[in-house]
Amino acid sequence: MSQDAVGDDVGTPDRELFEAALRFVPLLETYYRRAHSEMPDELRQLFQENRLTARHGSVLAQLTRGQELSVGELAARLEVGLPTTSELVGDLSRVGLLARRQDPANRRRVLVSLSGEHRALMRDFANRRAQPLRRAFERLSPAEREGFAAGLRAWAHEVHSA
Repeated sequence: MSQDAVGDDVGTPDRELFEAALRFVPLLETYYRRAHSEMPDELRQLFQENRLTARHGSVLAQLTRGQELSVGELAARLEVGLPTTSELVGDLSRVGLLARRQDPANRRRVLVSLSGEHRALMRDFANRRAQPLRRAFERLSPAEREGFAAGLRAWAHEVHSA
C-alpha cells in the first residue's frame, strides 16, 4: 500500500474524519504525562521510592472500582502475559498497594484487590483522572458514547498489539 500522508492508506475509511481525529492524538500525551504530577503525594512517593512504573499504575487502575480480580483476569485486561502480570502484582503487594488472597473456590487462583490502607487514595485519584473522559461522555449522545467507547477499545487493542 502506498502512503502519501500519515495514515493515508488506500483502505482508510472516512479519510477526512480519520485525518481530523488524527490531529487530536498528540493532545492525549498531555493527559498521560500529567499522571505522575497529579498523583497524591503519598502515592507519588511510593512510586518513586519503589521504582514503580506506568505499567504498575495500569494494574492499579483495573482495580479502582472495588472489584477483586484474579491474576489471569488482570493479564487478560492488560493484554500482557501472566508472568508479567504476576511480577507487577508482586511488586505492588510488597509496597502495600495490593492485597492478595487465595480464591476459596479454587485454591490455585490468586485474587487481587486494592489494599484497604490505600483503597480510598487510589479510588480518589482514579476518579479525578477520569474527569476529562466523564465530561467528554456527557457531551455525547448515547449512540455517540457507544461509538466512542468502541473506537477507544479498538484503538487501544491495535496500539497494544503493534
